[in-house]
Amino acid sequence: MTSTVGTRSDQARRRTLAEIAQQAGVSVSTVSKVLHNRSDVSAETRAKVQRLLEQHGYLAKHRPSATAAPPGGLIDFVINELDSPWAVELIRGAEDVLHDAGMGMVVSSTHGRTRRARQWLDSLATRPTRGAILVVPDLTPEQHDELNRLGIPYALVAPIDEPAPGTPWVGTTNWPGGLAATRHLVELGHRRIAIISGPERRLTSRARVDGYRSALTEAGLPFDPRLVRYGDFTHGLAHQHALELLALPDRPTAIFAGSDHQALGTYRAAAELGLRVPVDVSVVGFDDLPFADWVTPRLTTIRTPLADMTALAARMVLRLLAGEQPETTRVEVATELMIRESTARPPAP
Repeated sequence: MTSTVGTRSDQARRRTLAEIAQQAGVSVSTVSKVLHNRSDVSAETRAKVQRLLEQHGYLAKHRPSATAAPPGGLIDFVINELDSPWAVELIRGAEDVLHDAGMGMVVSSTHGRTRRARQWLDSLATRPTRGAILVVPDLTPEQHDELNRLGIPYALVAPIDEPAPGTPWVGTTNWPGGLAATRHLVELGHRRIAIISGPERRLTSRARVDGYRSALTEAGLPFDPRLVRYGDFTHGLAHQHALELLALPDRPTAIFAGSDHQALGTYRAAAELGLRVPVDVSVVGFDDLPFADWVTPRLTTIRTPLADMTALAARMVLRLLAGEQPETTRVEVATELMIRESTARPPAP
C-alpha cells in the first residue's frame, strides 16, 4: 500500500465517522468508542450509533467478523524492535496479564520508523483493538490525538522523556540504578570508571549518566567527560566505544554499560585487546536479561523488572477499559543491583 492510497483511505474513513457522529448527535470519539466496543458509552447511545454504522455498511466493510477476536477483544502491543531478549521479557509481562483477563494481544514492530507507526495507526479502525501498550521512545502529539480521537486507551512503557500530564506511563528508576552500579565499583576500589550509555537525547540514558556522576561526586572522584560515551544500547556500537576507552593511555579499570547488550560489546572489546574480565577490567550491565546469568563471567548488572513494567501498563489499560482511572498515571519500578562475577577489585598498579 502506497502512502497516497493510505492517506485517501484514512480521509474517507474519517469523513464516514464524522457523518455518523453528526447523524447520531454525538462526537466522533463516541462513535469510535462504540466501534471499538468501549464500555464507557450508554446503552441508548451505543444502540443508535451501531444502527447507523450498519446502515452505512461500515462494520461489514471495515471490521473483521466477530469470531476473529477472542471474547474479551484485542490489545495492541507496539514496540520498536522484536529481535532481542529485552523485547521478549516486555511482551511476556503484558501477555500474562491480558491472558488472565481473557484478552488477546496483537504485537507490532515499528523498527523506529515513522511510516510504520503511521501504518499501525491507520490500521486500528479495521480491527477490534480496544487498547494499546506502547513500548516506543516517544509518542508524537499527532499520534496522541489520533488515539484519543479513536477512543483507544493506552499506556506508555519506558518513554524517551516524561510524557504530557495525565498520560499513563511506566518507567524504571534509572538514576538510582546508575548510582548503585557506580557505587558498587567505587566500593571495590575503582577510581577510573567509564560509562557507555544509550542515546544522549533519551531520558533513560541521561538519568543513568546522572546517577553515575552523582556516585563519583559522592566519593570525591572527578568527572572526566573523556570516559563518557553515548551509544544506542546495542552490542555493536558499545564494542567500538569500549575499544576506544580501553585503548586510552590511562584506561579505565571499570566500565558501566547502559545495557546488558552493551556489556557484551564491552566483553568482546576486552577480549580482543587481551584483557580479562574482571581481572583487568570490571564490567557492570543494566537490565538483567536472562543471558546475564549465562555468559562467562556471569554479569554483574542492574536488574530492571521488564515484565513487571508491561504488566503494570496492561493493568492500567484494563482499568481504563473498565471506565476507571488508574490509581496513578506515573509508575517507576525499582531497579536492583545483581552482583555476580564480572566485577572485582582493580588490578594492582
